[in-house]
Amino acid sequence: MRFLIALAWKNLSRYRRRTIITALAIAVGLGVYLWMDAWIYGVKLDSQRNLVFYEMGAAKVMKASYWKDLGSFPLKESIENLSLVEERLRPLGVQMTRRVPFSGEVFLGEGSLFIRLEGIDPVSDGRLFRLKESVEQGRYLQPGEQGLLIGAGLAKDLKAALGDLITVRCRTRQGAFQTFDLEVVGILNSPNPQVNRRYAYLPLSLVDEMLQMEGRVTELVLFFSGWDRPEQKVEQIKTALADLPGLAAVSWKLLASDYFAALRGDTIGNTLMLFLVFIIAAVGISNTMLMAVMERHREVGMMRALGMKDGQIRLSFLLEAAGIGLIGALGGLALGAALSFWIVTWGVDYSSLLEGMDYGYRVKGLMRGAWHPEAFAGAFIFALLASMVFSFIPTGRAVRMQIAACLRSQ
Repeated sequence: MRFLIALAWKNLSRYRRRTIITALAIAVGLGVYLWMDAWIYGVKLDSQRNLVFYEMGAAKVMKASYWKDLGSFPLKESIENLSLVEERLRPLGVQMTRRVPFSGEVFLGEGSLFIRLEGIDPVSDGRLFRLKESVEQGRYLQPGEQGLLIGAGLAKDLKAALGDLITVRCRTRQGAFQTFDLEVVGILNSPNPQVNRRYAYLPLSLVDEMLQMEGRVTELVLFFSGWDRPEQKVEQIKTALADLPGLAAVSWKLLASDYFAALRGDTIGNTLMLFLVFIIAAVGISNTMLMAVMERHREVGMMRALGMKDGQIRLSFLLEAAGIGLIGALGGLALGAALSFWIVTWGVDYSSLLEGMDYGYRVKGLMRGAWHPEAFAGAFIFALLASMVFSFIPTGRAVRMQIAACLRSQ
């Protein structure tokens, strides 16, 4: 084996230009793939954090009938035995806050918009969500006040400023129209663009009065460690609430359907990039090994005449291909790391391009990447194995030739 490895390395250095060109093609393909993957991976991680800590929590408990019709906010489907539900969940290490989301129309001057309003408990909500630290102007909500906290994008669309009175019109739990004039006490600018453009927040006690909820809430929002892998904890929650009929425990991954739709589209794009690298490697390695076999007929004949077995001859060519793949893979890792370092450290600011667009991801204009070691390991192994696989057919030509024909070759 040592002899075959030495022979393969000698042949790589003998045909140095061809080796460099083929390895360079593989390196560029892998480098671009790793750069794209780091970018998408970073945006994905930021989106997940912003979804959980600014929009929906790690999971929610609600009535099953409410979950089925979640988009219309059916206020009559409120949680029963709420105190008992909270008592059951505390031993699981779950932190909770009560919310009542609903839709309504807001008016200021001649402008109006339909938005999502959230009745929140300012104390517990401020402790668990990160909205409080995102307040850009004014202040956070106070319990019991008739105030409104709105996103910066919504304030821009309404041309609203601190102290303005915004008219909110909505339907109560019984379906009657209700209208309130509320003062803008704060404007927040969070990393989540959906929150900035579409959300407004009110104290839960005020929402209870506006919607005639009589102390009821429709959602119990949960936070817990390991939120990025919520499946096990959600199963524990379901078990704890199993004897309370009609309740549903839903993780943020089920709630964030639009985000995962966008993620699936980018995953397909990344797969296509990897397929392009696959084609580059296939064409480059196959062509290189075919040329190597055709140029070394006499060398192959000499090796066979000296008693080398067909498997050993094929292995020598496969090791040569693996050497090209190894050089290309290392170059691809270096190029990918350099490009990823730039996107991880500085990112790209698309604020002017993406402002006002709904593109699924919960990140604002500045998009940063993140290191993804699994992708680097997978790309390295892929380049190495693919190089050997693609060279298998061309090297078959070497072991099918007769010794005499090889030795007569010029």
